[in-house]
Amino acid sequence: MNGLATTATGGVLICFAVKEEAIPFLRTAASQRATILITGMGEENAERELRTILKTVRPRLILTCGFAGGLNPNLPTGAVLFSGDESNFTHQLVACGAAPATFFCAKRVAITSKEKSEIHSIRKADAVEMESAVIQRIANELTIPCVTIRVISDAAHEDLPLDFNSLMTDEFKIDFPKLILHILLHPWKIPALLALQKKTQAAAENLSRTLDSLPI
Repeated sequence: MNGLATTATGGVLICFAVKEEAIPFLRTAASQRATILITGMGEENAERELRTILKTVRPRLILTCGFAGGLNPNLPTGAVLFSGDESNFTHQLVACGAAPATFFCAKRVAITSKEKSEIHSIRKADAVEMESAVIQRIANELTIPCVTIRVISDAAHEDLPLDFNSLMTDEFKIDFPKLILHILLHPWKIPALLALQKKTQAAAENLSRTLDSLPI
């Protein structure tokens, strides 16, 4: 299990796919009042880790949080979006600038603006990510309220600098030897990777500020 904290039954469980999404929030006081679970990327990892922790923790609310790729061309990088009907949270989310949205849960990372445009055209969703659908489904099974809160890490018009799908292991983790080799063979991509890192860090900070404002 990848959980970073524990809490008593009746608290809030906050799920992130990767630690980079969670790091700014872990510095806040609000994070100390919640259970933080790093599930890993993709539906299989998210389902396994969530079902494992729910054997010992019964939260009053589950939040599925992290990055999302933009599909709606009107949404900039850093925009915080949400989906769910937990009124104590949704009113506060709107008050702090988050916007209600629809999410599409994909089996792979959306890499290019063309791919994002095609998904947007077919699915009519605002953003794409990979874990919330299964987390919502499990929460519904157990009658636990669940809210998706995601931040745009790459806007609809932006291509990612690497095809991250080709750099994953079978367990949907970054294959770092393969990544390093790819960068060594394509050093001109380094500036774009550094720019992406800067944008995702800023997006994670935006998400953290939103989460820190909630009545956790």
